[in-house]
Amino acid sequence: MKHLLGIEDLGGAEGIDEVMRLTDSFVEVSGRNIPRVPALRGKTVAWLFYEDSTRTRLSFETAAKRLTADTMNFSVSSSSVKKGESLRDTARTIEAMGIDAIVVRHASAGAPHRISRWVDAAVINAGDGWHQHPTQALLDTYSLRQRWGSLDGRHIAIVGDIKHSRVARSDVWAFTAMGAEVTLVAPPTLLPPSLEGWPVKVSHDLDAVLPTVDAIYLLRMQRERMTEALLPSLREYTACFGLTARRVDALRDDALVLHPGPMNRGVEIAAEVADLPRSLILDQVRNGVAVRMAVLYLLLGAGSDLVAAPAPEPLEGTPRG
Repeated sequence: MKHLLGIEDLGGAEGIDEVMRLTDSFVEVSGRNIPRVPALRGKTVAWLFYEDSTRTRLSFETAAKRLTADTMNFSVSSSSVKKGESLRDTARTIEAMGIDAIVVRHASAGAPHRISRWVDAAVINAGDGWHQHPTQALLDTYSLRQRWGSLDGRHIAIVGDIKHSRVARSDVWAFTAMGAEVTLVAPPTLLPPSLEGWPVKVSHDLDAVLPTVDAIYLLRMQRERMTEALLPSLREYTACFGLTARRVDALRDDALVLHPGPMNRGVEIAAEVADLPRSLILDQVRNGVAVRMAVLYLLLGAGSDLVAAPAPEPLEGTPRG
């Protein structure tokens, strides 16, 4: 695998399983006193983020550093992009500095695919428009696998703004590839114009779906949808599609709750629900680092020692790499 642009690049369940197995190893590494391995020593990973991000950027950066890779943070807000430099020229300029992988986040669907045709470096899609966010889907899959052992035969509801969600698209393909049944729950205005080819069921009635699911995945409701007249109000959305404390009582005792963050507490999820033991939200954040370590290793680490002894701490007074 040269790039990770979408879940389909992993080739189905077998490829996802490989990421899951590697993630198991990197979860163990992350639990060490010195959570570092020299698996990518000598490699350089650059971040090319045209959209603001906290969780994804920090997670990738932590992953690269735990693999002992060098990192390069490209800040669009203070770069030549502001002077009109094209995406192609920016990507090729970064590659000319000797990097091995580019992690790309962009508001336009397809931007990482374009970059992958312009550079020889590995390209990882960290979210492009409404298209995909493959590492989010992988960490979601891993978080569920940690609890269940397998997704096969499980029923997962994805609730909210499906139309504009790259997370929903990637999760659908990852969850179904691993044998789960997926139901999309949303008002008609927040569903894609066509779901042809999507291996899902659709419902507009959250209350009818809740008792049947093993996990419910809540998407962030973006306030800009109000200006697009896609919803009457956030209050009405919460009344119909929010996971309130009352609705939690309709879930099975062992049903799990997920959210990609950042959360709008009191909109798509009640504040107290986010903190219940059934919530995997913090597990998703923790597992994101190990999953991204696995992805970087798959793309860049062939032939290196995967879980060797931790990298030694530098001697006092010597610079860190």
